[in-house]
Amino acid sequence: MSWSAALADGSLRIICGPTAAGKSSIALGLAERHGADIISADSRQIYKRFDIGTAKPTAGERTRVQHFGVDIIDPVERYSAARWARDADEWIAECEAAGRIPLVVGGTGFYIRALVEPLADSPVFDTAQRLTIGSELDQLSTEDLRRWCLLLDPARADLGRAQLLRAIETALLSGKRLSEFHAAAPRLQPRRAKFLVVDRGPELQERIARRIDEMFEAGWLDEVRRLESDVPPSAPAWMSSGYSAVRALARGEIDFDAARERILIETRQYAKRQRTWFRHQIGGTTVTRVDSGSPDAPRIIEEWWSNGA
Repeated sequence: MSWSAALADGSLRIICGPTAAGKSSIALGLAERHGADIISADSRQIYKRFDIGTAKPTAGERTRVQHFGVDIIDPVERYSAARWARDADEWIAECEAAGRIPLVVGGTGFYIRALVEPLADSPVFDTAQRLTIGSELDQLSTEDLRRWCLLLDPARADLGRAQLLRAIETALLSGKRLSEFHAAAPRLQPRRAKFLVVDRGPELQERIARRIDEMFEAGWLDEVRRLESDVPPSAPAWMSSGYSAVRALARGEIDFDAARERILIETRQYAKRQRTWFRHQIGGTTVTRVDSGSPDAPRIIEEWWSNGA
């Protein structure tokens, strides 16, 4: 790893934390001041056309700072954490070649872990076949999926819904367990990283509510109506937080207040899971935690950036 990619100890800079905590604004400021490019570690912003509900960086922000990992696949494609880590490895190399500093930013913990503790990649299947199976599996409850997975790939049966779907899909389409693919595949080398975990404490709840209102004001409902015209219901992109409720609103199944409340509850629960993940999955002297609304935040952020450089 060249000097431009890391601190003196070889660590990659990573900013993470729950949704709506202020990670992106911090990253933009650091990138502009210190000559960095941003590598998005967000499992929702990878999908093309799903823009407003995923809080993608604006066109102006992407003009100010180069962003990698945004708008990279179609809504019907699946994209694993291992695949993201491999792509991120190439984006880091591209930053190095341009004499820029890679700055990883996002709230998808599995992506970040896959970069610093690499996973094996997943097999790629024919889109039409995958969508046919996916439309059937989507009708099943998570517990039904878990029972299927216990039969087809027991090693992955304790994971979340998206991982269960992928394991069942792989077993049915390939005749081989996903856990076996992972065991046999070559992996990237682990990376050292230093983390800035951004949060806003109790204020995060209100920030989430404000962001939802801003998304609706920006045209989220119209975006979903356009997407529904040609994106299949089983497309993985629809699993992005909030889109299910907005689809129900677009179809007239619920009113605006009910949709907003559903999204608010769902997003707050997601933020809670993120907080738990970043509290327990990373730790030690490589972690700096900051309340982005604190008066001390600018100093803490700059010290985190510069420490060890």
